[in-house]
Amino acid sequence: MDSDYDDLDRQLVHALQIDPRAPFSAIADALGVSDRTVARRYARLRSTGAVRVIGGVNEAAFGAVQWFLRIRCAPSATGAVAEALARRPDTAWVSLTSGGTEITCTVRIENSADSEALLLAKLPRTPRVEGVTAHSVLHAFYGGSDSVVAKIGTLDDAAVTRLRPPPLPLRPGPATLDDGDRALLAALADDGRAGFEQLAAATGWSATTVRRRMAELRERGVLYFDLDLDWRLYGKGIRTLLWLSVAPAALEETGTALAAHPEVAYAAATTGPTNLYATVVCASHQELYRYLTTSVAALPAVTHVETAPVIKTVKQAANRR
Repeated sequence: MDSDYDDLDRQLVHALQIDPRAPFSAIADALGVSDRTVARRYARLRSTGAVRVIGGVNEAAFGAVQWFLRIRCAPSATGAVAEALARRPDTAWVSLTSGGTEITCTVRIENSADSEALLLAKLPRTPRVEGVTAHSVLHAFYGGSDSVVAKIGTLDDAAVTRLRPPPLPLRPGPATLDDGDRALLAALADDGRAGFEQLAAATGWSATTVRRRMAELRERGVLYFDLDLDWRLYGKGIRTLLWLSVAPAALEETGTALAAHPEVAYAAATTGPTNLYATVVCASHQELYRYLTTSVAALPAVTHVETAPVIKTVKQAANRR
């Protein structure tokens, strides 16, 4: 593990995974340290890019669709195209893979017009873009509010129980978003621990309205909280994308099994040339090799695996540049 971090840093990150907006006093009580220590540690971790609490959006809750794009470019164009994609507010996880000739990213598309504009018009006509493969997310097996930190966290069961918030009541039915909601979600994407007064300034609402609308968006499944991490905090510096082909009859079983692997940070069923996608984090290429030849190899319905090591991450979670 990176020597810049210690066990208390990792315990703090695990506490934030359990309840990303927990008061520092509650985290301090669970960790057995002072409020000031927790606040100081979080400020340092956030300022160095080691961890950031972010507000995430569940596209399915309001009819939007998440896409994975694989964009093949001439080597001289990948940097410029990746930077242009990273500037878009609807993109996340813009990365260079495959020797620097392919860009991968996720895009949230809210309607068919946006889909046609991006997938059929803008990208294919971009100079030096040689091809685009699009995979629509059909079902997420792991990710979103489920963080791999929960699999590798360092807190004991008593601390986890103390920090775990009560379950949210769920409101059935589709959600609709207005401009105020979008401003709120954008502010939380930048800082998931922003205070209600700060969020009120960003939205033009009162702090009471912000609190109420945040609760409604969470109860409708639109808003969740996640951690944007530097994986070196846990000694895992290698991020690799897996594109797998699985027999359709075994897709649910295989996706569920894949999601349970401690190396898997995200797993989803998709459309496209392959039907199962995963992001895995490993300490080294040797560990990645062991993972592929043991855990992945033990999944009987997998007929094909393509690996794409991430060379450079241009943008991580939404709004991070």
